[in-house]
Amino acid sequence: MTADPHAFGPADESRGSTTSQGMGAGPANGESPGGEPTAGQPAVGEPSTDGDSSAQGGEEKEESRELDISSPAKVMRIGTMVKQLLEEVRNTDLDEKGRERLAQIHRRSIDELEDGLSKELVDELERLDLPFDSTDGPPTTSELRVAQAQLVGWLEGLFHGIQTAIMAQQAMARQTMAQLPPGAVPPGARPQSDRDERGPGNYL
Repeated sequence: MTADPHAFGPADESRGSTTSQGMGAGPANGESPGGEPTAGQPAVGEPSTDGDSSAQGGEEKEESRELDISSPAKVMRIGTMVKQLLEEVRNTDLDEKGRERLAQIHRRSIDELEDGLSKELVDELERLDLPFDSTDGPPTTSELRVAQAQLVGWLEGLFHGIQTAIMAQQAMARQTMAQLPPGAVPPGARPQSDRDERGPGNYL
């Protein structure tokens, strides 16, 4: 907000002149010789938020990169399938062939998930996914339940993290819009011309 130069009376002008000549004081930090804040510099006593905004933006970019998913629809399909299989394991007493089949599906599901995830997410999933002990045959029903429940929980946490990142980006966009002066165009947006407002009219 730019100060009105006519808002101060003669007494204010004379007092400012006396102070400048008597004490030899130059313009304050962040102010022009006229006493107004210099463009691009915060006024005296006004906290600067550039560092905080940059740090917050860097953290959000890092989090967004870690949650990068190249095939979100595929990840959603596999997640739904794994959750349904977990319900089947809970409600069905599987025989040896069924447990062997489910163990293969579990491994194949993880392989397919890794095709649509970022490297950071793939590494995390590989660290958490413990292989079944196949020395005594296929895994037990309890082992399959634990493995499936672990994968379902991990996927639900992934989806929650994505939703949180999207909400944070939307909040940052709203904050940026609120800080813009009236009539300013957000970065990356195309300014609207008078022709756009009038429309094409009767003749093109």
